[in-house]
Amino acid sequence: MTYDESVAYLNTMTDQLIERIGGQLNESNMNMLSLNEHCLLAYRYLRDEVMEGGFIQMIQNGYGPYVLLGPFPMLLKKEWGMKQFGQFLFDVAREYKKHREELEADKSDEDFMAQYELFEILNDYGDEYLDDYEEIITPQIVEYFKTHSSH
Repeated sequence: MTYDESVAYLNTMTDQLIERIGGQLNESNMNMLSLNEHCLLAYRYLRDEVMEGGFIQMIQNGYGPYVLLGPFPMLLKKEWGMKQFGQFLFDVAREYKKHREELEADKSDEDFMAQYELFEILNDYGDEYLDDYEEIITPQIVEYFKTHSSH
């Protein structure tokens, strides 16, 4: 499967998951998805957000707890065989937890943009994801999901 085919599969599958849960993930529909489906969806949120505005945008848009503090990084590391990428997400999560309150606070566009200088390490992590992981990990995640999903 090519990279482009992997991205298309990721988007199609996660669009179907989002549709199945009624358009938005929340506490009342979390149990409608399997652990592997949650991982695929977490990766989609991570990929989309980081590609557009980095980890700071992902956190500001409310995906930090689901992607970084949920089971996703541990599953990647322990069960999906993606140890290095799982550890990378643990490193991002450590920085996120240090500044969580400030990163998640409502803020003006100007204050939001200032975070990119204030939390330069998260910027660096976003660059690292784009430079070192995205094109390699996306097909790996899709392949693992295809092999281990129940559909």
